[in-house]
Amino acid sequence: MDTERPDSERNAPVDSPLPRLKSPRLQSQPTSHPWIKAATYGALILLGAGLGIAGNQLIAHSSFLQTSQPQALANVPVAPQIASTQADFITNVVEKVGPAVVRIDATHTVSNPQASIFSDPFFRQFFGDQLPSQPPKEIERGVGSGFIINTNGDILTNAHVVDGVKTVTVTLKDGRTFQGKVLGSDPVTDIAVVKIDATQLPTIALGDSNRIKPGEWAIAIGNPLGLNNTVTAGIISATGRSSGNLGFANERVNFIQTDAAINPGNSGGPLLNAQGQAIGINTAIIKDAQGIGFAVPIDQAKTIADQLIATGKVAHPYLGIQLVTLTPDVQNEINRDPNSGLSVSQSQGVLVAKVIPDSPAAKAGLRAGDVIQQVNGQPVKTAEALQQAVDGSHVGSQIQLGLNRNDQALKLTVRAGQLHQQAYQPDHRNNDSNSDNNG
Repeated sequence: MDTERPDSERNAPVDSPLPRLKSPRLQSQPTSHPWIKAATYGALILLGAGLGIAGNQLIAHSSFLQTSQPQALANVPVAPQIASTQADFITNVVEKVGPAVVRIDATHTVSNPQASIFSDPFFRQFFGDQLPSQPPKEIERGVGSGFIINTNGDILTNAHVVDGVKTVTVTLKDGRTFQGKVLGSDPVTDIAVVKIDATQLPTIALGDSNRIKPGEWAIAIGNPLGLNNTVTAGIISATGRSSGNLGFANERVNFIQTDAAINPGNSGGPLLNAQGQAIGINTAIIKDAQGIGFAVPIDQAKTIADQLIATGKVAHPYLGIQLVTLTPDVQNEINRDPNSGLSVSQSQGVLVAKVIPDSPAAKAGLRAGDVIQQVNGQPVKTAEALQQAVDGSHVGSQIQLGLNRNDQALKLTVRAGQLHQQAYQPDHRNNDSNSDNNG
């Protein structure tokens, strides 16, 4: 399944009539073990928030703009109720909260890979001055969406929308334009906060994504393909879609699925309920599919954004183990694979496929081949459930693991470390870019 970020129309040359719609996301690495491939979407690395991503990370501290004290997202006022039974309830929602949805333009300078080729003496020897001159640098731009969450000028968006930049241009529906500073960006959850210095700003109230149910209305507002303030509507198709199962190996999110149309440029825009409250942040689509889009739940986004506003960064707990959800079929595949190096006697639980050297898990004594069956005294059957338990802890927390090793029951305590995001690579989701996959 090829998943991509419908978002920021990123990486299009400035002179392009429309940003190009290609920006492959980080793909999963092939493996020599067929049982791992079969369990690809059940395999996760508990690096605090997913498999390691390496590369640029955007941490612009809140000192960028200190015009006022950070406002906790929990204090954002609740939107007035709008009756969803009205035939025009979508119109009411759009009129109420549409002005708080913004366009985000990000530009940055990158090296031109063709410049060195055309200046190579070998080519010059044959073609001389006939070769065209290529500038060593070129400008790329991305277009995404965001929405204002408080009167302090804090704006929620996706991390991949502002990937690689510290300042952006923010355009409101009323035409006002501001320079925005990236307070912080978290590639693990694909959440970022941008701040503008402005007053009398419209805002969107935040809802409760833990209470939404499949079949409820969903409204998306954003700037797909640069078409500002585009509104689409549909329903909540599902909740709790694991990032690992969707192929986002570098993230730790249980996405909301919706059939409201989401296209490149929508990334970072709000997914709204019938009351006009933000219940998610639109972030990804399934490539070449229709009516399958995903949003980061707003409750998780609130938690991450509060940390970004306060400190400019997020502390993710980390164990350092690669996991596979066991089933009878997976067990048989492992035991039949002569290259697996493992012999598994359990058909349920979470198999430790690999332990990262010098990680918290390694220091606690976990080994490849261990089957984890309990976390903090509670049964655990899937890698996703174990990851959620780790995500619900804190750096420095003592995590109790009940496991089976060579048919012997053991209990180990792991002290969660802190994931260093320098080891993460941003996944160019939909910067008018696109896809991601694997878990």
